Amino acid sequence: MAPGKSVRRKRDRFARQEGLIRAAKKLFASKGYEVTTTREIAAAAGCAEGLIHRYFKGKAGLLSAVIEYRFSREVLDLRHQLRPAPTFNQEFLQLVGWEIERMREDRDFLCVIIPRALLDPSIRKVINRSVISRAEAIRRRLRHFEQCKRLPAEEVDTLVQAIAMLGLSCGFLRPEVLGQDHRSAKKAAALTAKAILRGLKT
Repeated sequence: MAPGKSVRRKRDRFARQEGLIRAAKKLFASKGYEVTTTREIAAAAGCAEGLIHRYFKGKAGLLSAVIEYRFSREVLDLRHQLRPAPTFNQEFLQLVGWEIERMREDRDFLCVIIPRALLDPSIRKVINRSVISRAEAIRRRLRHFEQCKRLPAEEVDTLVQAIAMLGLSCGFLRPEVLGQDHRSAKKAAALTAKAILRGLKT
């Protein structure tokens, strides 16, 4: 096979995979995982249904790919779209706010993957790998600041976990489960984040 054709085939395959992932994410979020069919996903993506089985080994594999895709996009956005803040404290608060908005934007999808993670150990593994990758991206951003470099590694890890927990709690659980309005949840997160920063010994 000519090199040009090989490159085109790889590019076409990648485009079809991404199209299926995007279509599945949208349908899973709007209809739910259980009732969404592979036929619907394929139709929405403009692809043959058999490609889901060829590329992802079925709907469960496609859900795993959607989760990995979502988290990988977040890591890319962290690197290329969210500009570093001028100080460590501002960066920490910025990352908490970013995490809250991400959780809010993906609340419908989180309603799908959280129950699936409780039922399916393979989904838990995918989420865990993805969370570790995103946590490393946040850790690198924090380590850029001299104030953070002076902290023990376990304290940095705690800060990274605090960002994730505040995001999940105030961006998803409080508004979606407890019915708290988004503004109040964000305010609670900011107050908690500032209290954490005051407690740091640097």
